[in-house]
Amino acid sequence: MPVEPSIPVNLETRLEINKFEPRPYQIDVMRAVFKEGKKKIFLCWSRRAGKDVVCFNILFMAALSKPGIYYYCLPEYSHGRKVIWDTLLSNGKRLIDFIAKPLIAKINEQQMKIQLVNNSIIQIVGSDKASRTLVGTNPQGVIFSEWQVSNAESYEYIRPALLYNGGFAIFNGTPRGPNHFYEMYNIAREASKNPLSDWFCSYLTCYDTNHIPRSELLKEKASMSPDKFMQEYECSFSAGQIGVYYGRQMDQMHLDGRIGVIPYETSFDVHVSLDLGVSDPTCVIFFQICGAVVRVIDYEEFTDKGLDHLAKLLNSKDYKYGKIFAPLDIKVREIGAAGAISRLETARNLGMNLEVVENLPLEECIEITRMSLSKWYIDEKKCARLIQALENYRREFDEEKKVYRDKPRHDWASHPADAARMLAISLPRCEVGTTQEELDRMFLEAKRGPQSDLPPVFRNNRYGPF
Repeated sequence: MPVEPSIPVNLETRLEINKFEPRPYQIDVMRAVFKEGKKKIFLCWSRRAGKDVVCFNILFMAALSKPGIYYYCLPEYSHGRKVIWDTLLSNGKRLIDFIAKPLIAKINEQQMKIQLVNNSIIQIVGSDKASRTLVGTNPQGVIFSEWQVSNAESYEYIRPALLYNGGFAIFNGTPRGPNHFYEMYNIAREASKNPLSDWFCSYLTCYDTNHIPRSELLKEKASMSPDKFMQEYECSFSAGQIGVYYGRQMDQMHLDGRIGVIPYETSFDVHVSLDLGVSDPTCVIFFQICGAVVRVIDYEEFTDKGLDHLAKLLNSKDYKYGKIFAPLDIKVREIGAAGAISRLETARNLGMNLEVVENLPLEECIEITRMSLSKWYIDEKKCARLIQALENYRREFDEEKKVYRDKPRHDWASHPADAARMLAISLPRCEVGTTQEELDRMFLEAKRGPQSDLPPVFRNNRYGPF
């Protein structure tokens, strides 16, 4: 059935076209977009409240109304296929089935892309690859689903285009502690109090939506930890974060006031901790050792750029550098032409004398980092991305067994957290002058001789007065 390039902005007409029967609180969101013209929508809703159902329908309705590009962005590209493209609703239909077949001109299953008869394109994307998939695009509308675990920078890549186009962005999710989702909630909540603002904010617990019968909620509550229930169904930002590695340490850091303005102390060297990526981001932490305190003064992150960019970045900072620490895999030689050299040798040719950090077991490194965080002071503005990563670095969740695995989840937070681990395990190598360990050894040698570090059975004078 042919359609005009656009249809009137009439909510009832739109609902009739795609056969969507929204709940009252879902209608409020649709009114905010289509009748009030809000451009920034924030939805903090209880689990299973229908966030993706209403958001997908809004995206489709907008695409039918105004030809353009529309993205549905999940934390990772693979999530898009599981959550949006392939998932079945309670009625046995997929979300894309809300789009009447006569309105679809073409579907690309592999790219998860739908072209409507008015030439609008709806595509599923992932925030994890936003620097490559979203930069330079020109969308009219974007849904950021599960924003609480998405790449917080993905919005910044397309924010200018949305502003230029008069487009909209919708952020939905359920709390996962005081991270970037919580920060945006506070912004949206305050801004939405002004009727002239572009913001619409909706915060709804399971008791507000009533989408789950009370009897079922009681069963859920009995089978879950109190923190988990408060987080998932009561939308609590303060409930304990399940599976997070550094949650307590970061909470204590906030309580102690160790996150704030941390200026560069010119009398101390600036050391650098790296997590080097190829397709993944390269993360760079700048820190100083001032007595027993670790001062994290700066953080940078970049993607799809080589060691030459890192050298330029370091030179662009007005810091007096000490040591630069990199992971063990920097020694691996590049695969390719004969005579290929390692990234370590490439770095040295660029004037960077990198020190390789020993490859310790992951769990040991995480424990060292936990202990180290008690000494950290972090600059709140320059290291905002690093702080968010440390607050969100968590174990991988096994969906089948419903338990957390003993390994980290590989997402946007894991790369800055890896750089933080490099920092923690490198601290002993940053000490200037005689270390306590060296003082102890010198004392023992003075008292017992140069063989004092050997077990008694191997010493020359095994019967001496030790």
